[in-house]
Amino acid sequence: MAERHFAPDVPELRERWGGFTWDAKHRVRAEEILARYPDGRKQSAVMPLLDLAQRQVGEETGTQGWLPIPVIEFVAAECAMPPMRAMEVASFYTMYNLVPVGKYHVQLCGTTPCMLRGSDDVLAACEKRGIKKGYTTPDGLFTLTEVECLGACANAPMVQINDDNFEDLTEESMGAVLDALAAGQPVKPGPQVDRQTSCPQGGPTSLKKMAERNYDYRPQWHSAEPAPAGEGA
Repeated sequence: MAERHFAPDVPELRERWGGFTWDAKHRVRAEEILARYPDGRKQSAVMPLLDLAQRQVGEETGTQGWLPIPVIEFVAAECAMPPMRAMEVASFYTMYNLVPVGKYHVQLCGTTPCMLRGSDDVLAACEKRGIKKGYTTPDGLFTLTEVECLGACANAPMVQINDDNFEDLTEESMGAVLDALAAGQPVKPGPQVDRQTSCPQGGPTSLKKMAERNYDYRPQWHSAEPAPAGEGA
């Protein structure tokens, strides 16, 4: 699990981010978020507003974005809550970056299902390209972080890169994704093998007619005759 710590609150940080406020684009979204909550309940907006602030920082810096302490303080003021409470939220959830990251933040799942299915090979693909855990590459393109379960165990091993999941990875397919991103080429999120979301590879293995239409199997289940091979429950 990645170590969680805030970037040092030094004068240079204050000089750069102390005057943070919403730009025109993000102000509209912030007002929409705050309008969801009645007076006295604005603190409930802290998570979406932290995410929004991180995205604005990302657009300003050409990265995935992160949350300097002055930016967190700004969000806390927007939510009418003490800054420490907002810092507690930001430091708890790994969706918030507490230090600068690259343009592509590669979050590698190393939990048991992904480990058993080859996360070490995925890590090897990163390391062969100079992408090391806990560091940003010198060109500012990639940051690699090892995280706990990202909730795609059926498609292990997987990584999350910014907002997208890349699943069913091998060393080769992970390398292809990284090379395409480095070259500015499009990539296809989701499974990197022949499967739809978390469905079995190659298509359904049971209840196959349901892939064609809303097929009613109940008469077969209640019949004394066995269902045709491959068409039962």
